Amino acid sequence: MLNGFFVIDKPAGVTSHDIVSKVRRAINQKKVGHTGTLDPFATGVLPVAVGEGTKAIQFLDESEKEYRAVLRLGIATDTQDLTGEVIAQREWSHLSPADLEGVVPRFLGLQKQLPPMFSAIKQGGVPLYKLARKGIEVEREEREVEIHSLTFEWIRLPEACFTVRCSRGTYVRTLACDIGEALGCGAHLLELRRTKSGLFKEADAITIEALAAAADQQALLLPLDRALDHLRSLQLTEEGGRKVGNGVVPRECEFVQAPGPFQDGEQVRLYLGERFLAVASHDRLKGLRLMRVFN
Repeated sequence: MLNGFFVIDKPAGVTSHDIVSKVRRAINQKKVGHTGTLDPFATGVLPVAVGEGTKAIQFLDESEKEYRAVLRLGIATDTQDLTGEVIAQREWSHLSPADLEGVVPRFLGLQKQLPPMFSAIKQGGVPLYKLARKGIEVEREEREVEIHSLTFEWIRLPEACFTVRCSRGTYVRTLACDIGEALGCGAHLLELRRTKSGLFKEADAITIEALAAAADQQALLLPLDRALDHLRSLQLTEEGGRKVGNGVVPRECEFVQAPGPFQDGEQVRLYLGERFLAVASHDRLKGLRLMRVFN
């Protein structure tokens, strides 16, 4: 049984759920799930958990994402991308590349973003995109997002390509739309590619076809503890490892070295030698507790 993460290079025209089904067939294994949904028209990094990796999804650090996108000025669509219906067309020919560069500073840092109607966010248990397809628009609450960096790779008006590093939950479609509004002409996305999701990178991504054809699929797998590299690792003694395997919290004397002070709410990885056993969390009042034990 395979346990860990595949970094799949999602092609355009399929859903993230489609990719999960394809991975199931490729590895002949049922326990498969994805993290960080990509729109059907988008491509790029889609982390797919398999086996025990599905238990580790909740501990991933996906706080930062990176995307490369191509926007088109002068046309706004209801989906904010090329798959939607045109809702407005405005003049863009008076704009210059310097105008695009000039609006970048106002989109950097913390800011409020209104999620699009064509999104999977639920309201009253119903995904917004289902309401949008019926022509229903409802009020949405703005969300705080953070844009760490935004740079234009090329500008060939009315199109331009940019790379953005941003917080989880940022809609790049909405960012492009907002850039168009700031320029007074509207805009929508022609292309969107995710190049990074936490520690999952484009350089590590493989196609579904490559996974299915691989003689050694294990070699393409990112071990589940590697996916949790952002968590401190602690070594246990034989007795401590035995306890954790049975779901019992180890005592301080059952660590190979004293773990030192924990931060309140800190999550750590527990090991017996090379074997990754569990993720534990420290509570200031209750002490250490096991969050998830891995087989």
